[in-house]
Amino acid sequence: MADTTEQASEVVEAWLKQDDAIDPKKAPKLQKLLAEVPRQELIAIVERQNAVRAALALRLLPRAQSIAVFDALDAKHQADIIDELGNTDVYEFFDELDPEDRVALLDELPAEIADRLLRSLTKSKRDVTGVVLGYTKGSVGRRMSPEVPEILPSMTVDDALSTLRDTADELETIYTIPVTRSDRRLVGVVSLREIFVAQSGVLIESIMQDPIYAHASDDAEETVRWFLPLDILALPIVDDSHRLVGLLTWDDATDIVEEADSEDSARAGGTEALQQPYLSTPLLKLVRSRIVWLLVLAVSALLTVQVLDSFEGTLAKAVVLSLFIPLLTGTGGNTGNQAATTVTRALALGDVRTRDLIAVMWRELRVGMLLGAVLGSAGLVLATLVYGLDIGIVIGSTLFLICSISATVGGLMPIVAKTVGADPAVFSNPFISTFCDATGLIIYFLIAKSVLGI
Repeated sequence: MADTTEQASEVVEAWLKQDDAIDPKKAPKLQKLLAEVPRQELIAIVERQNAVRAALALRLLPRAQSIAVFDALDAKHQADIIDELGNTDVYEFFDELDPEDRVALLDELPAEIADRLLRSLTKSKRDVTGVVLGYTKGSVGRRMSPEVPEILPSMTVDDALSTLRDTADELETIYTIPVTRSDRRLVGVVSLREIFVAQSGVLIESIMQDPIYAHASDDAEETVRWFLPLDILALPIVDDSHRLVGLLTWDDATDIVEEADSEDSARAGGTEALQQPYLSTPLLKLVRSRIVWLLVLAVSALLTVQVLDSFEGTLAKAVVLSLFIPLLTGTGGNTGNQAATTVTRALALGDVRTRDLIAVMWRELRVGMLLGAVLGSAGLVLATLVYGLDIGIVIGSTLFLICSISATVGGLMPIVAKTVGADPAVFSNPFISTFCDATGLIIYFLIAKSVLGI
């Protein structure tokens, strides 16, 4: 059975890649093959297609399957596919999305298309979508589900079960249930399990617990970083008046963390996050995600050239010094980026806060000195064996100082970036690369002039 499914998946993907259109005579055969492919594999297949082929595959799928696959795609990919689908399909897919997923898609679409899609919704669905749209991007409110059951403390468990049963189709989750007063103020939380096992007639207020909650205006990434380790399925979200406005589900929280980690990882590598699968990303988007960083690093490299030009006379008197430039600049950059990556991750996890700047600086200085002592000793021995003691002292001393300074600066930059409101991953690496290259060369040539007397 597994072999049959795998074969069907391979045939489907091969047919989709043949062209951006399918021979009508082959369509029934392709539909039959699609029916044999499990949903998770269908999602993977559609994710790897460009917008035209992905739209084609969605049209060939049964309605329920097609909607489920579309819902599982990234918002960027959904936005690309929207242009290739007919109006009927677009409205149908959009209508079936959860409110927070609709908002994520709307954020990726041109204003006129977003407005047309919103007007296609029923008033009730447009209203709940508008609740999420009312919060700023990056906030918890923007990612919450606004559809929550109305469970009061004075209800019995039988009343609560009846309410949940009547509204379950409209709710994204019913496993973590917020309890509110009649004015929607949050007073507690109870799980479906606790309601289910309670004796008939027991009041909700007797089994509910004190709520753990977040405010709708709170930063989404910071919130989910402390929410996920709590191992609860959903987090109540309240407004400034402590009224319940929605729930942040565990799966939406993991999506937020994945997006944030992907963005940090991409920026640490000198590019922008694609926000959709690689193979389905248009070529120009790939170029745009990389070109800005390359231009920034190219301009910063001019400073290194300027430093080399300033010490041209020193190099002319001791040409052997030029052989070690790649080693020293590479070591400084790597040391600084290691420190920056470690501290950036610690900031994201909440292990380090901006007020810990002095502690981080002192810690990274000691780490850098130990790294410099090890690398400097190795450099001293190897350079001495080949080029003599003077050159060995220059290389060893430079490696020690470069590692010490680079680790300290690399550890400080993410905290400085966080303090001024910049993205630590964006701010740190270009600055560290430029600083370590230029500063490392200045240290190198000053030590060389002192030791060699040139």
